[in-house]
Amino acid sequence: MNWQAQWIKPAQDLGSKAPMFTRRFALDKPLTSAVLRLTGLGTYEAEINGQRVSEYVLAPGWTTYMHRLQVQTYDVTKMLSAQNELTVVLGKGWYRSPLMCHKDNTAQTLLMNSPAAITAELTLAYADGTTQTILTDENWQVSESPVRFSELYDGEVYDATFVPAEYASAVVCDGPTDTLIPQEGEEIREQGRVYPTRIFKTPRGETVIDFGQELTGFLEVTLDAHAGDVVDVSFAEVLDKDGNFYNENYRGAKCQYHYTCRDGQQTYKTKLTFYGYRYIRINEFPGTVTLDSFVGIVVHSQLQRTGSIATSEPMLNQLFSNVIWGQKSNFVDVPTDCPQRDERFGWTGDAQVFARTACMNFDAERFFAKWLNDLAADQHADGYVGAVIPDVLSPVVHHSTASAAWGDATTIVPWEVYRAYGNAELLRRQFPSMCKWVDYIGTVTTTPDLWTGCWHYADWLGLDAPSGSSKGSTREDFIASAFYAYSTALVIKAGHVLGEDVSAYEALHARIVAAFRKTYPEYTTQTECALAAHFRLAEDPQKAADLLAEKVREAGVQLRTGFVGTPYILHVLSDYGHADLAWELLLRREYPSWFYPITKGATTIWEHWDGVMPDGNFWSAEMNSFNHYAYGSVMDWVYGVAAGIQVCENAPGYARIRIAPHPTDKLDWLEAAIQTRHGLVSSKWTKTADGWRYDITTPVDTELVLDGKTRVLTPGSHVLIL
Repeated sequence: MNWQAQWIKPAQDLGSKAPMFTRRFALDKPLTSAVLRLTGLGTYEAEINGQRVSEYVLAPGWTTYMHRLQVQTYDVTKMLSAQNELTVVLGKGWYRSPLMCHKDNTAQTLLMNSPAAITAELTLAYADGTTQTILTDENWQVSESPVRFSELYDGEVYDATFVPAEYASAVVCDGPTDTLIPQEGEEIREQGRVYPTRIFKTPRGETVIDFGQELTGFLEVTLDAHAGDVVDVSFAEVLDKDGNFYNENYRGAKCQYHYTCRDGQQTYKTKLTFYGYRYIRINEFPGTVTLDSFVGIVVHSQLQRTGSIATSEPMLNQLFSNVIWGQKSNFVDVPTDCPQRDERFGWTGDAQVFARTACMNFDAERFFAKWLNDLAADQHADGYVGAVIPDVLSPVVHHSTASAAWGDATTIVPWEVYRAYGNAELLRRQFPSMCKWVDYIGTVTTTPDLWTGCWHYADWLGLDAPSGSSKGSTREDFIASAFYAYSTALVIKAGHVLGEDVSAYEALHARIVAAFRKTYPEYTTQTECALAAHFRLAEDPQKAADLLAEKVREAGVQLRTGFVGTPYILHVLSDYGHADLAWELLLRREYPSWFYPITKGATTIWEHWDGVMPDGNFWSAEMNSFNHYAYGSVMDWVYGVAAGIQVCENAPGYARIRIAPHPTDKLDWLEAAIQTRHGLVSSKWTKTADGWRYDITTPVDTELVLDGKTRVLTPGSHVLIL
């Protein structure tokens, strides 16, 4: 983008203290408009005359900074007066914080050594037709700010009594001008307030407040205090089995919240970082601690809610609530794995399994479009795609082979977004990246037409994992070859939509399927059965699905799958005549199941099926997030199979709809609705004394499939009783 302003920084390195950049200016004639364009190397908060310029928080968001840095544009016309002061406080944010990977010679190593710098343009248009542009340069002043410490993992320290002792001229510095882009993603904003439900003393004698809901965002405190009084709290997701405050699973993330008060009534909330939590421990507080003093501020990308599910089963309703909260908690500009510990990365494996559900729950098109641009920018010339996007894990110079089911987000996410919204332009933009990914696999495999001989995350956290391993028992080459076939099939589908010649990929896909069937004629795990059937790699998919059902029953109607197999297991069962068994798995309460965490008080989706084990102990402290959305992908089965709302293959974006519900006697009723680009579609079934009642609302022509018979519904509301 055209950019005239220079980058500026403090004359002296302030360490972890957040600098405050200041520019004072006067207006001496009538103004018609004022537009501020701004970005920084970190997260910033900008104010004019003491008022925030926007509701955007944690700007400029998180992109793959080596290639792309977003610039925000604000209309600040109404904020200006005769005398003005523009201030920008800059924390380390994602850009300069020492993320968990920074010691391993990654891109983050370079970023965290960047200066605390901003660049800005304020364009003033006057009534007489003249214009004036105020640019970042040596005329700006810099001082320390009341934000005495600010990092992504380690939190924030704020001193409300601090007054800058001196201001110094800013110093012009080098900055990434060539990588600046206009704002692409949804703005990150405060989205709601969660009030605490109880305050109590733990067995250890600590004062703890429970918000009743795990959330991602800020903590706001309101109190009457004296200057120098301190509020200091710690954050946690869960209590231990004795009811004590527990945050060992945050690992190295200090998550500080330390506020030094000024005199009088005051309210403070974090400015430049965020936390994931349900509980807070009061380490220090002036006077009596009350619930009225604290509010949780929910923060996530500005996404419009589009999907809803309600049923007669309270546990299923709670599961859906947990999925929604998991998505909100982890859609903070990037689809992260978790929002609390020293990680919070955009894991591609999590994103691809959840993409379909994500696009039903919320309008996520713009959110994913921005992230996919980052993926394409981070993709190496040979087609390699890292396990996280932005790719802060891949070394700057050398990289190992990519992982199947993680790198396959390159093809799966664009297809799911296209499927949900029908935007062929997004698909067209990502198509070269999709092709490069499939081509890359052919260059690293040790077996032509399969994907073998490489390291993978495999069926991560599979319940059938050998002792001491985080990988399920499904063969890694099996998984890799299955996803090789699936990604190739998606390139073919995308090519047909775009009118591209994909004959070479069609020939490749045929060879992969033939090689797969020859190499893997038998399936040894639930995940192998699910992949072989779902990707139609099995010689007889029905036989593979029947074997899956058999294995599920042999396990005591239990899942044995991990990140790779779980998203498909219910679909395969219901697609091939085992819908009753799929319902049994979904509604199971005992471990392992989707309901089990709810019996332990979960309000979001867990990373592990047994993050809290039946005896009350924790799975581990090392890798045990209680806000991990991946297993929430099960809700696409509830939308698409239980309620039956499906996109017709040749009508993306719900331009034409297929509704094929699968009711169960285990529920009295179930209703799902999705606000599509064409209007609201809803499907409800209710158990009655006379049979099943179906209430359908559709904005477009719809194929309704009931009891194997297809009816065509016209737009409107319909009631059928069978």
